[in-house]
Amino acid sequence: MAMTEMLLADDPAAGGRPRHVVVQDFARSELFDRIFKEGMELVEETASYLDGDGRRESRLLSRSAALAYAAESMKLTTRLMQIASWLLVQRAVREGDMTPQTACEPRYRLTERKPEIEPTHGDLPIALIEYLVRAEKLHDRTIYLDRRMYLDAPAEEPENPVLSQMGRLEAAFRV
Repeated sequence: MAMTEMLLADDPAAGGRPRHVVVQDFARSELFDRIFKEGMELVEETASYLDGDGRRESRLLSRSAALAYAAESMKLTTRLMQIASWLLVQRAVREGDMTPQTACEPRYRLTERKPEIEPTHGDLPIALIEYLVRAEKLHDRTIYLDRRMYLDAPAEEPENPVLSQMGRLEAAFRV
């Protein structure tokens, strides 16, 4: 079953599966493997940058740019820790250390972020900006998955009638 189908399968109107089953299936999926690997690699890369080249680059900045650097690096590390925590919850489900029902609790949800158009200072190192962009993109993807898997609210996008009909046909021929 494709991940999109799996995430949409929990729609009660479509006769979907219980949410905890969807959560467990995601934790065992190839998509989870990829996003987990990407997330943890980004955490490690960013930490290495901030402790090494980033620290050296920040010393060369003006006072106002250094202050902006400190603020942006704190936002970056906070965002990455939120993503890593979410990914670790999913891995705990996969490994049986947490039940899927527990993972559905609101305390494990990702928080929305305020979209920022530009960095707070024009003289920030390009490497820091690149890490900020990568972290925001990863956060957008994980928050999309989080909302689709865990929240009871219906999706904002309208149902595609063609995909819906194809899903019914597939289900009919599986019987």
